[in-house]
Amino acid sequence: MKLSTRTRYGVRAILELAGNQDKGPMQIKTIAHRQDISVKYLEQLMTILKSAGFIRSVRGAKGGYILAKPANQIKLSDVFNALEGPVTTVECLENESSCKRAADCVTRQVWAEVQRAIESVLQSMTLQDLVDRTKDKKALSYQI
Repeated sequence: MKLSTRTRYGVRAILELAGNQDKGPMQIKTIAHRQDISVKYLEQLMTILKSAGFIRSVRGAKGGYILAKPANQIKLSDVFNALEGPVTTVECLENESSCKRAADCVTRQVWAEVQRAIESVLQSMTLQDLVDRTKDKKALSYQI
């Protein structure tokens, strides 16, 4: 399974907001520069994240984007679903009739386990967890 650019960049962008939530709104060009994402593409991602209720825009000279709720209330699974859609390892898990072997396929069971494991990891993490990991990583790099 390979994540789309939309999901990878979208998570990086919202993580940038989460990591700077105490500093006020961030302009899209700042996020784009820090995350090495084109402004045009990032605008599309921000529209998706805004429509999903994760971020909101602030108008004015000091405007930009901020999280719509605290980072510890935004699950990575919800962000993933907004950007990518539900986790699907194989089509037959979504639609059993798509494969005539689905009923007795051993590999289908494996793909179902993989899908549940991915969903479990995404469900167990919030943006705050990722912010904390970032802080821990920076603290470790200063100690070396």
